[in-house]
Amino acid sequence: MSRIAVIDGIRTPFVKYGTDFDSLSAQELGRICARELIERSAIDPSLLDEVIIGCVGQPAEAANIARVVALLAGIPQSIPAYTVHRNCASGIESAVQAVMKIRAGEGQLYFVGGTESMSNIPMYYPKKMQNIFVELSKAKTITAKLKALGKIRPKLLFNPVVGLMKGLSDPVCGLNMGQTAEVLAKEFGITRQEQDEFALLSHQRAIAAREILREEIVPVTPGPAYKTTVMDDNGPRENQTIKALAKLRPVFDRHAGTVTAGNASQITDGACMMVMGTEEKCQELGREPLGYVKAFAFAGVEPDRMGIGPAHAIPMVLKKAGLKLSDMQAVEINEAFAAQVLACLRCLESEDFTRKFGYEGFTGEIPRDILNVNGAAIALGHPVGTTGSRLILTMLKHMQRNDLKYGLVSLCIGGGQGAAVVLER
Repeated sequence: MSRIAVIDGIRTPFVKYGTDFDSLSAQELGRICARELIERSAIDPSLLDEVIIGCVGQPAEAANIARVVALLAGIPQSIPAYTVHRNCASGIESAVQAVMKIRAGEGQLYFVGGTESMSNIPMYYPKKMQNIFVELSKAKTITAKLKALGKIRPKLLFNPVVGLMKGLSDPVCGLNMGQTAEVLAKEFGITRQEQDEFALLSHQRAIAAREILREEIVPVTPGPAYKTTVMDDNGPRENQTIKALAKLRPVFDRHAGTVTAGNASQITDGACMMVMGTEEKCQELGREPLGYVKAFAFAGVEPDRMGIGPAHAIPMVLKKAGLKLSDMQAVEINEAFAAQVLACLRCLESEDFTRKFGYEGFTGEIPRDILNVNGAAIALGHPVGTTGSRLILTMLKHMQRNDLKYGLVSLCIGGGQGAAVVLER
């Protein structure tokens, strides 16, 4: 079977919620990124078989955002498009969909990726307030309008539902994502000091890799003012210290918690796009690919322990790839929370965990010097629908620069899942 290549890719800078990209919608971020990739890759978009883009907070004004992004970016109307949503793994899901379609003989060339504007996830009025608005819109007389207006109470008018907070909470276990990290911190005895040290390293590595990361970034000049150009991710802090991190208060368990804003991923806006195709198509286009997708796997775990997902997905994908953890020369585990990554590392190093789930031969220690070497979501941010794509792109760029054969990317998924992909060059 033909190998499936990631031919090219690019992303926007990742910027913190409410900052440089506050005025840019998810579809606009996607358009900027997609158009730039088309221009840089010089691949004729009419050759595409389909466009597949991940997005979690899909805007109401851009239903099936993949199609909207494709058309805005100048991809021909004849090329179909659809949107995928697997929470934090939506960007990976877009690539996986392309892999499966290629394997099934449905096509040879796909445009995939993710886009997310967490700054523009809306607030909603409670249902009771919505009903009052509906009644007001239907009222035909002044008396009827006054009657509807008389039902409005301050607690309804000034207490909207925050869509972002709803989206970051699990409806099954009733915990938000930060609380699930606290569950793992307590279960594995992960200290605040360990988490803060892990977070500090993320910032230090991201700052050190700033020039390197620019290789995968398209500068963005946000409208409507168009006065400044964003060149880099704005999450990494140059002067971050353990002392500063230690001053932050726990957010999700104020009395006994250890998870803070400093050792958790940042709420972020950004987009990432890639072109994928068969090895033969890549040769036909005269392109040297970034690398190939060798295997992928998804795992289901308890929703209240969702962060442990990578510890299950990693052995599963290695088994599918016929490789060992020791074969991996670089590893990315998305830093949703420092506690969550540290818990996964402890599981993978545990013989009890390995035996319990039958993962013999596919677990072990991940050396810290090959893990998240350019920093990760604690510093760079985590635009949820985009991160999976960025992990693949960043890893392949790193493998290319360092002439590595195998790399592994993984992340936890809200709702209780894990995803992992083995990449090769």
